[in-house]
Amino acid sequence: MILSMTGYASSQRELSHGVLSVELRAVNHRFLDLSLRLPEEFRALEGAIREKLSGRLNRGKLECRVAFNAREGAASQLRLNNALVAELLRLADQVKEHQPGAGDLRMGEILRWPGVIESDALPAEVLHATAMQLLDEALDEFVAARGREGEKLGAILLARADEMSSVLAQIAPRLPQIIDEYENKLKQRLQEALGSADDERVRQELVLFAQKVDVQEEVDRLHTHLAELRRIVQQGGHAGKRLDFLMQELNREANTFGSKSVSTDTTKVAMTLKVLIEQMREQIQNIE
Repeated sequence: MILSMTGYASSQRELSHGVLSVELRAVNHRFLDLSLRLPEEFRALEGAIREKLSGRLNRGKLECRVAFNAREGAASQLRLNNALVAELLRLADQVKEHQPGAGDLRMGEILRWPGVIESDALPAEVLHATAMQLLDEALDEFVAARGREGEKLGAILLARADEMSSVLAQIAPRLPQIIDEYENKLKQRLQEALGSADDERVRQELVLFAQKVDVQEEVDRLHTHLAELRRIVQQGGHAGKRLDFLMQELNREANTFGSKSVSTDTTKVAMTLKVLIEQMREQIQNIE
């Protein structure tokens, strides 16, 4: 399926001291633009998060927010590692036996020693691993949500394409008659202006006119582009840029069709085609 560039998803988990959450939200953008909102304790994950997001997303302005909301009254409890302190002091006494002039260990030095102060807070590696798991969960839901939205956008595009095909099918049988009627009017005016019914110049002007107002080539190209649009939508994947280019081609053919119009009927058809193309273009701006 085709994917929308807009979407939202979040995932969270209850931990011993609070709630860890990951939130993803995105809007349309020409390229992939990642914006990360990370607390300082999760800053080390920035590279891994960017790599994971860019591996699954192609376009869109995406904001990824990681947050840890501490539970009220759940402050981490600090404890002294008595066994380690005793071991440090024992080793300090041994050093003084060999070096009587060595000074005593100061309290600040003991407290700064790795492992002396223990906390019941989750280790950083556990928090980081949990955050990456939540990112995977949120990203799965995010992609699924963009797929559901993309499916709706694809249905809109196919419906507009069917409307365009219907409009062309209705006007196609009448094109020869419209051109014949206008040729007769033009022939009469030329004959009146030139004063001759058999003048070679009248014939040349009519031949030139017929070439200028023939829109069969534009109609054929419009049908071809509409068939390609249906193929792209049904194929799915990263289709936004291809569809956007196709809108330019459809619009060019519709403009040419309108410039060759010789009746109010064909002018109305050209305007209808341009309105439908613009409606499709607006939807395509949201497709990845």
